Amino acid sequence: MGTMRIWSLVFGLLALMMAGPGVAQQAGSWVQVEAQPDLRTATDRARAYAATFPQVQGYKLRSGWFAIAIGPMSPAEAQADLGTLSGQGRVPADSFVTDGANFRDQFWPEPASATDTAPAPATEAPAPQAPMPQTPAPQVPAPGTAAAGSATSDTAMAANAAPVPAPEAPPETLRDARAAEAQLAPTDRQDLQTALKWFGFYDGKIDGSFGAGTRNSMAAWQSAKGFDPTGVLTTAQRKALMEGYKGEEAAFGFETVTEAESGIEITLPMAMLSFDRYTPPFARYQARDGSGLTAMLISEPGTKASLAGLYEVLQTLDIVPPGGERTLGETSFTIHSRNDTIETQAYVTIAGNNVKGYLLSWNVALSDRMQRVLPLVQSSFRSTGEKALDPGLVPLDEAVRRGLLAGLDVKKPRLSRSGFFIDDKGTVLTTSAAVDQCGHVTLEHDLAARVSFEDKAKGIAVLTPEAPLAPVAVAGFASSPSAPGTEIAVSGYSYQGRLPASVLTRGTLEEAQGLNGEPGLARLTLRAMDGDAGGPVLDGSGAVVGMLLAPDPASGRDLPPGVVFAATAAELSQVLTDPQGPALTLKAAMPAAKATPDALNAAARGMTVLVSCWE
Repeated sequence: MGTMRIWSLVFGLLALMMAGPGVAQQAGSWVQVEAQPDLRTATDRARAYAATFPQVQGYKLRSGWFAIAIGPMSPAEAQADLGTLSGQGRVPADSFVTDGANFRDQFWPEPASATDTAPAPATEAPAPQAPMPQTPAPQVPAPGTAAAGSATSDTAMAANAAPVPAPEAPPETLRDARAAEAQLAPTDRQDLQTALKWFGFYDGKIDGSFGAGTRNSMAAWQSAKGFDPTGVLTTAQRKALMEGYKGEEAAFGFETVTEAESGIEITLPMAMLSFDRYTPPFARYQARDGSGLTAMLISEPGTKASLAGLYEVLQTLDIVPPGGERTLGETSFTIHSRNDTIETQAYVTIAGNNVKGYLLSWNVALSDRMQRVLPLVQSSFRSTGEKALDPGLVPLDEAVRRGLLAGLDVKKPRLSRSGFFIDDKGTVLTTSAAVDQCGHVTLEHDLAARVSFEDKAKGIAVLTPEAPLAPVAVAGFASSPSAPGTEIAVSGYSYQGRLPASVLTRGTLEEAQGLNGEPGLARLTLRAMDGDAGGPVLDGSGAVVGMLLAPDPASGRDLPPGVVFAATAAELSQVLTDPQGPALTLKAAMPAAKATPDALNAAARGMTVLVSCWE
């Protein structure tokens, strides 16, 4: 046997011995998306990924964990795919590019069954029944051919021998890793801490000093990725960590935005955002390429009053779900709210003679990644002087509020009805139809209230505000019933909050009972609208003679237009002062002459309140 032939066989066998069964032989790079501690879980996860990605492969790692990767591909393709997939949220945020040096036995794709195996070509010997090794065997000549005296030369046989893979470099030892780490520049060490902090493994100072905190974070990262938790990153691990971090940086595209019109400087993920337009006091940024993230920079002149006004305004927006954490302080406020679809974070503070801040709202699928973005946004936010958007927006009255919300989707209640104040603490009387099946109830758009008493049979509900109120006027209940034919007026939010104040609708008290003689009811002739239900019925002096009831859909009656009913003042007083019920103390109306139209309007608007029912 010639020398060349002998050495080709030796190298072939040596390569097999060094590679071991199942080592990935394909050149290239992979995007490693997960590592699991047991084969069963890893196989289930690989199967799930394979339903979406055609190039999923699974390998056992040196540490005994099992890696799930997408590849192989060129390093450039792997880095590009990592940025795209990570940016779309289709792979975990800490996925990274690897050269596969840590891969061992392949467990995915699962081996095909015998019936699925393609038949061997006719020129080849039948496949043996025993399982074949996963690593290809070297092509050794069959006995009785060239080795039996063929004229084939050693050179020709060497040319026909299988290519010999280069021996795998020995794994980097802990000592080697420490030595390589010692050569890192201070900026490289800080970059590693930054990357560990970004992925949530490190919460210490970025100082390049690898103390116990940094070591523990490195060990935690190694465990999460399926490596031995030595607390010292190997060269390959440092590369994987930094490539994962750089991939996320590229996906977010962080930029320092200097918004001159608003007087704000802030770092934003501009790969996901694009400037939309100004609608003072907002500079608005829309989602880029369906990223699921929107943002608003907030800037207006003013101090404490404007701060409180903005706090109320933001909570009327669709992008600010109800509930969640809210804190309103003397100089700033924060809002953090979430529902099944979106999550929102807002921060606004007084900066000199202005109020400035930001709001980010994102699809809940991005929530895990946004938890890493928010600290960066918060720490970078600053005011750049006394410049503010639209100096005319200092007072936040109703007209200004509606103007500044132009073009924004404002949350709307399921329905709104009317009510009226019945004591100095802000207790409100309304119709039970106004609060039926409500997730929560508000007074005047945004003042939270709870149902403290309800009598559905009589159509009555009492609301207690979450914070005490100081009403402009309180209802005075008439001590005697009005005679049929008396002119009355109902004060109500006829248009369910679309107008900034209640409306007086005039009519006549026709009868002090129901159609079937029911006591406690009064029949009115009045062109009422849905929003008027729950409003006070007033006589000419401004005394409350009843409360307008909502139509009863269960009655099955289709009444003529203008026929409505009210609960009488006597009935209301009996129910509300009952010691076994609300036990309220009501104010009695003082005898008075007929009020002027202006005085009646003022009294009615002072006591009438908008009641809104929200999902």
